[in-house]
Amino acid sequence: MCGRYTLTLERDDFEERFDATAPDSFSPRYNMAPGQRLPVITDDDPGVARRLEWGLVPSWADDDSGGLINARAETVDEKPSFSEAYESRRCLVPADGFYEWVETADGKQPYRVALEDDRPFAMAGLWERWEPDEATTQAGLDAFGGGSDDAGREDGPLETFTVVTTDPNDLVADLHHRMAVILDPDERRWLEGDGDEVRDLLEPYPAEGMRAYPVSTAVNDPSTDEPSLIEPLEPV
Repeated sequence: MCGRYTLTLERDDFEERFDATAPDSFSPRYNMAPGQRLPVITDDDPGVARRLEWGLVPSWADDDSGGLINARAETVDEKPSFSEAYESRRCLVPADGFYEWVETADGKQPYRVALEDDRPFAMAGLWERWEPDEATTQAGLDAFGGGSDDAGREDGPLETFTVVTTDPNDLVADLHHRMAVILDPDERRWLEGDGDEVRDLLEPYPAEGMRAYPVSTAVNDPSTDEPSLIEPLEPV
């Protein structure tokens, strides 16, 4: 699976690499986690990156709980939660690394996985827009005493995304049984092609083009977000 990732680019570098305007208050991120609103490039407006919440909520869902952070490539065109988005709402999830955890005698050891030359890449994603019905909206207002400006998420449509995963390559297989689909260099085809035309993109990225290294367990806390998280762990 892919449950944490990094995007350590500065604004200008992001905009040059992805040919898209960065969202407001854009800054390098070292520990991006589910439930956060993160920069995503959608197929309906690829020149502008906007913040969507990580954890896809299908448009037909009764409520906005239980967001799905990953979608399996093998069934993404069949599962009701993803099939419509796969056909018509694909997105790029900009990143330059992701984390996986390995069970050891001393507990779970986090590893950061990146491309060999550390260049940024786009993960394959799907996005959705969920709109609350009148009853759901009123319940939210009641819960927050009338819906003040600081009462959590704004009322109205919720835009969410998920990361598509596939079988791991030989490098990632030592860490986890799934890995994110990395689109380099076929990002635009993922956004513009139809479902049948992009099936061949849902393959593992070549292991020889990637590297993995252990990092501090400080990354376990999703509220920790600092440059030291991506530094290689010093040998004991």
